[in-house]
Formats: sequence, structure tokens, C-alpha cells
Amino acid sequence: MKRLIIALLFIPFFTNAQYKYPQTKKVDTITNYHGLNVVDSYRWLEDDKSVETREWVTEQNKVTFNYLDQIPYRAQWLKRLEEINNYPKYSSPNKKNEYFYFSKNSGLQNQSILYRQKGLKGEAELVLDPNKFSEDGTTSLANFSLSKNGKYAVVGKSKGGSDWRTYFVLDMSTLQYLPDSLSWVKVSGVSWQGDGFFYSRYPTPEKGKELSTKNENHQVFYHKVGTRQDQDLMVYEDQLNGQRFHGVFTNEDERFVFLNISDRGKAKDGNALWYYDSQSKDRKFLPIFKEPGDFNYDFIEEVNGKFLINTNEGALNSRIVLIDPLHSGKENWETIIAEKNENISSISSVGGKLFVTYLKDVTSRVLVYDLKGNFEREVKLPALGTASGFGGDRDDSFVFYTFTSITFPPTIYRYDISTGESTVFRKPEVKFNPEDYITDQVFYPGKDSVNIPMFVVYKKGTTLNGKNPTILYGYGGFNISSNPSFSSTRITWLEQGGIFCIANLRGGSEYGEKWHEAGMRLKKQTVFDDFIAAAEFLINKKYTSKDFLAVQGGSNGGLLVGAVMNQRPDLFKVAIPQVGVMDMLRFQKFTIGWNWIAEYGSSDNAVDFKNLYGYSPIHNIKSGVNYPATLITTADHDDRVVPAHSFKYAAALQDKHKGENPVMIRIDVNSGHGASNLKKSLETTSDIYSFIFKNMNITPKFASTNYSIEKKPF
Repeated sequence: MKRLIIALLFIPFFTNAQYKYPQTKKVDTITNYHGLNVVDSYRWLEDDKSVETREWVTEQNKVTFNYLDQIPYRAQWLKRLEEINNYPKYSSPNKKNEYFYFSKNSGLQNQSILYRQKGLKGEAELVLDPNKFSEDGTTSLANFSLSKNGKYAVVGKSKGGSDWRTYFVLDMSTLQYLPDSLSWVKVSGVSWQGDGFFYSRYPTPEKGKELSTKNENHQVFYHKVGTRQDQDLMVYEDQLNGQRFHGVFTNEDERFVFLNISDRGKAKDGNALWYYDSQSKDRKFLPIFKEPGDFNYDFIEEVNGKFLINTNEGALNSRIVLIDPLHSGKENWETIIAEKNENISSISSVGGKLFVTYLKDVTSRVLVYDLKGNFEREVKLPALGTASGFGGDRDDSFVFYTFTSITFPPTIYRYDISTGESTVFRKPEVKFNPEDYITDQVFYPGKDSVNIPMFVVYKKGTTLNGKNPTILYGYGGFNISSNPSFSSTRITWLEQGGIFCIANLRGGSEYGEKWHEAGMRLKKQTVFDDFIAAAEFLINKKYTSKDFLAVQGGSNGGLLVGAVMNQRPDLFKVAIPQVGVMDMLRFQKFTIGWNWIAEYGSSDNAVDFKNLYGYSPIHNIKSGVNYPATLITTADHDDRVVPAHSFKYAAALQDKHKGENPVMIRIDVNSGHGASNLKKSLETTSDIYSFIFKNMNITPKFASTNYSIEKKPF
């Protein structure tokens, strides 16, 4: 890589319409990609720990929050968000021996509190209050895993929204921490076996390099309760393939130990699966599926020494097969549940049954089978929406699940396995009347005439005259489906006459692997075309118009927003790209960005480079264009999509954008890829909604109460 520093341009301030943005120096670093020189003027912003970058962040936040502070109804919107969110929220109970564990948020607590009770009618006992983990409430409970006998639990803490975890061990009889403390844990579950557990971590970095640890050589250890971390037994590592993920897990009775290996940094979208039998003398991993490739193999359950596996090999919508690990050749596979027209979204084994959730036009259908694959019944859901949960053990007689939809608040049901009856276990007390709103599922034609589903929700009585403030949300990637679900924060948007739309773009899992493959790697432009087609559909059908349309997306969805506003700046009034992947030529250089090569490709490959360079948000901003009013959001502790993506994108956009629309970046502190607590989440939402309304020249109607909002420190 050849670097050439051409110039340092210090601009005191530049004026774009009435907005003055902070100085952003240019240091033109040139990199040659397959014969083409590409200029990177803001690479210095990648060092988010440098004094210069921190000063830049401070100045950008000053401009942004000064702008937001002048919106007269911003504080009112935050107050309304707090009001509508101030109701008790529960998780589904999780049974472990005599106790049921669940989390509860009384309303506006920054972190939900973990409780347990003996039986379903016992008195709740506080187990952990994450609000006391830190003074500012930004350290969260990221993992809680009980040992099989319920004697111990692993408590994983995340500081400031980071993906890094620190593991502790809690004595469940005294609810006191033991001396155990495990550091540098990332991309890790917890699987107990006896008086210890398996977990994954990265090597301890050299002293003084903690903040720049490479995220390479993912190792698996076994930790025995009551010992120091440096005494842990290394179970597996692969130094020759440093950019692989390794995870070890056990089956329910802890007899079989499985090793899962993925290699997405080499564009392998599937996984390898190894195992050993703890009853054997030689506890050496043996391959079931030796190397990561293009297919997924997910363990479900052990049946008489054989394994039920969910796989998409030979079945793009997935199927369930029974495999003898000693004779795992495909000629020996027994198909237990064949592939259907609908995609399998989740599978669980509880009470001797298989609960298989399918997606039919993006809504859940839950079918119950016995372990031999014989169909027994369908779980009767209350409406079209999203069902999740169904977790438990082999001897359970009932199971809990949660059902939600866009206008159906998350409700917990208890399902009796023998009778097939569902009863409401806990219903939320949110002050919201779903009868006041309409949810349409529409199908619109993509650029290639393929029908794309989209959910559109709005208040009854809304006139479709093209003047309704509308948010179009999308993701479209990583085989993730944008299922219909309830959001209490979204209510405040709908109350003000807003329309909210979720486009189910290709690249997701809505219709199986075929749908995913249609929007990944060299076909990524299809996702952007689908999103643009959704906007054009909403405008043509008079739901809204270009003057009242905002686009929003986070992470891969932030990339989506950045790409489409470059390609069609005329189509949207407001753009909200959140924690987006904006530099498609260098994303693999940061933290675990190499993990996304399987989805995007890599600029190290000539064919991939041409494709990536053609849509990379940072590299396709044109000078002199009046881009939509833009509020970029990111956070200083985002170690998944590092904030440098948003920093560089904001600098480039502010430099080239010409027009009256504001182009600003909101940088949260002590937060990560998502808000680190409820307060920060509500503040961000209030700022986004207020920014959208201001730039659409709409004044919301709130009760005439005087509110004040805490100003952000810079």
C-alpha cells in the first residue's frame, strides 16, 4: 500500500447555507486498489483516541446539539416518549430447577432488573440490579447463564455498550460474587459442564495496547469455578486462521461437547461443526462437518447418540436431518422435516417436541413435531405477527413464548405441550389502543418486477394526500429478517400523524437463503434498488411525497441509507443513517469488520473492489449536490461498526454538500452499537423525530406543558 500525503488544509469554518460546521482538515492519503488510486482525505479520523479526533467530535457535537436545542418541541417529544414508555416490561420466565428467572423494568429504569421466584406464584426475589453496575447506568447485564444444578451463574457485564465482556461468577445460594473474573471475552456464549464452563475470548493484549487489540486468534477455554483465569484450560485455538470465530457448547445433559467454527473473513457464509463424547477416554474433537463452507449446520437435539441438525445444505429454506456422528456422510442423513416453501426462522426442542417457526410473508407460523418429525399441531397465535421464545428442557410440560406485531404490544403466553392450549401469562400495561391504528402489508414491484413486502402503519382517519410525514425503515442484509414488532417509542410518531414503513428488502431472510443471496456481495445494489422502489411506491400511492419522506436504518441499514441518498438525493427530504458501515473499502480493517466479508466481499479482491467502490457511501458523495437534511448518529464506544465510519462520512458530506439542508452528526458518549441505557435511547429517538419534523416544516401537537431538556456536555 502506497501512501502519499499531499496537503494539509486547515479551514477555520466553512458555511453551508446558514450552518457553520467545524473545521475538518484534509490529509489526502492515496491507496492503490488494483491499479486505481483512491484518495482518503479523512483517514486521520479513524484514530478515535487521538486528541485531534476528540476535539473534532466535541466541535461537531456543539453544532449538532446547538441546532437541536433550538427546536422548540424537542423537550416535549422526549417527555411524551418517557410517558408512553413508563410501564412495566417483563421478559419470559426461564425455569431452572425450582426457580423461574425473569427480568423486569418498572418503566423508566435504565437497565432491567433480574429476579427469581419459586414456582410461578412465589414471591419475586431480586437477583441482580444492573442499574447499580455503574454510576451512570451504562454498564449492562450482557450474559446470565446458570449451571445445570442452579448453584452458580456466569454474569457477563458490558461497559458503555461495548461488545467486550467481563465475566464473573455468582453463588446463587448467597447471591454473592466469587473471586472469579474473566477478561477479554468477545463473541462468546457460556456452556456449563460440571463445576465449570466453556467460553471464548481473545488473547490478552500487550501492555499499553489494550485499546487497539486486534480481534484475532479467537480461543476457547474451560474455566473451573473458584480458580484464576490464568489457570483456565485452553480447549481450542487455530493460530493459522486468526480471523475465525470458535464457540464450544454442550447439549442438555452435558455429555456431548460441540465446537462451532466460522470463517466469514474468507467469504465463507457457513460453519464447521466438531464434537466429542465426554464419556469417551479421548476427549478429542472429531469432525461432523470439517471445514466452514457455504452451508449452515446447527445442532438442535441429541436423540439416542444421534444428532438433529438444522441445515440449508440441499434446502435453501432449511430442513432438519438426523445424523449419526460416526457415519456423517450425506448418504446416511435421514431427513426428519423436509424443506417447505416457507423459510425456517428458528427451532427449539422442549418437552420432547420440536417447535419449528416458519416465516410466511414475514409473519410467524409455529408448527409442533415429535422428535421423529411427525407433525402434531400448529400453535394458534393471536394474530399475524412475530412469535419468539419456546425455550426449555426435555422434561418441561409447558413453555413460554412472546407474541408481538407492529400494533400488538409484546405479550407473554404459556403453552401447554400436551393440550396445545395457549393462555396469556403476562400482558403489558402500555397505554395504547391498537384499534386506533391501521397496519397494511403491501407488496410493491422491485426494479426487476419481483414483489417486495412492506408493512405500513398509520393512524385511522389519515388522508392519503401525499403530505403525511413518513419514515421508511430498512435493513436488507446478513440473512436477517425485519419482522413486524411493537415499539412504544414509535407510538409517539404515529400519534403525530406520522406513517411508519418497514420494507422487507432482499438480503434478509424473509424468504430463505435465495432472498438473502439476491442482495449480498455482487448483488448488493439490488437492496438499494428495492429501497428506492419502496420510496417511489409510497409516493405514487399518495402515502407521502418526497418533501415528507424520511429514510432510516442502522448498521447495515445505515449503509443502506448512505447509499440510496447518494444515488437518489432528490427522493427524500430527511436521511437518518445510524451507526452505518460507510467506508466499504476499509471496513475489514477495524475490530471484527473482517467478519462481514462473507456478506459484502472485500476490496482486496479486484472484482469485489469494483462493486464496493461503486456504492460505498463515503466514496460516492458528489460535490455541489443538495443532499437531504441528514442526522448521522454514532457512539464513542461502538467497537462493532467503529465510529470512524460515521466520522469520515460526516466530514465528506459536510465538505461536498451544497444547499440549505443541515448535515450533522450526533455522537453519543458511553454508548456502543446500540444505546447503553434507556435514557440515552429515548433521547436519541426524541432528537431524530424532532429533527425530521423541523426539516419537514411540521409542528407536532403536544399538551401545552412547559418542559426542559438537559443540555449535552461537549
